[in-house]
Amino acid sequence: SDYQQLGYNLSLNLFQGGPMKTRSLMKDSYTPDIIQRAVRDPNNWHGRTISELGKWYEKYFLDLNVQKAMGDKYG
Repeated sequence: SDYQQLGYNLSLNLFQGGPMKTRSLMKDSYTPDIIQRAVRDPNNWHGRTISELGKWYEKYFLDLNVQKAMGDKYG
């Protein structure tokens, strides 16, 4: 039956799952000194710059936080 076949496959460990250790393509491709010297620019993340919509949302949520703080302080 299907149940016995599944039990047989599990006992043989055919379903081994994912690897125990994950590997990174960047760590495999470059030497450690290149990774340490890498400059991480938050405004240019993987070649993507913050768009006008992103800047608008940033200002919008900053304004909301200011309004909330003013409401908490002055009622």
